[in-house]
Amino acid sequence: MNAVDLSRFFDVPVLEGTAVRLVPLGSEHTAALVEAAQGERARFRYTDVPADEAGMRAYVERAVEGRARREMVPFAVVDAAEGAGERVLGTTRFCYFEHWRWRDEHRPRPVGVPEAVQIGYTWLTHSAQGGGANREAKLLLLGVAFERWHMRRVTFRTDARNERSRRALESLGARLDGVLRAAQAGYDGAVRDNAVYSVLDSEWPAVRDRLQARVRAR
Repeated sequence: MNAVDLSRFFDVPVLEGTAVRLVPLGSEHTAALVEAAQGERARFRYTDVPADEAGMRAYVERAVEGRARREMVPFAVVDAAEGAGERVLGTTRFCYFEHWRWRDEHRPRPVGVPEAVQIGYTWLTHSAQGGGANREAKLLLLGVAFERWHMRRVTFRTDARNERSRRALESLGARLDGVLRAAQAGYDGAVRDNAVYSVLDSEWPAVRDRLQARVRAR
């Protein structure tokens, strides 16, 4: 059996928007991410956002290693506004690619090609939250997932207590699939419930049109 070329999943180029650019994450972004992580740290209570250089270096290294293992596709979120000077606002990534087990007679795509993916590890500096950067970043990522990769579903998972994150996902058009109780260790030391949201391929055209209209309105 010939090996499937998965380079289109893991060699994603820079994604250009009007408010943000998504640039493949690398060690060169570490210092800028440390700066982005400062100020109003309470906003990151439920999110893995290292505050110091050593922690951020390890965070970035894990993401880069995950890409090398073809487990995730991490990005730095860069301010694309004129005069912003390539300011790094935060980070996001594709992760947890799902490979469904089909009977051979029903298999719709080659073995090894994923069917669904999660968008996660998303955080933005406090000054960029609520300003449209997250919305456009999600528009760019969902476009890749559904139009380039032809995924069946994109999943989002957040701490159920994180009302800001949940409102943001709902405003994108993602639907709540349910809450997984006592799902994992929370970043604040509590036992965390996960609120799980998703967008399906059949829902993407309406979600895309809504997001594009909101990005243009901004």
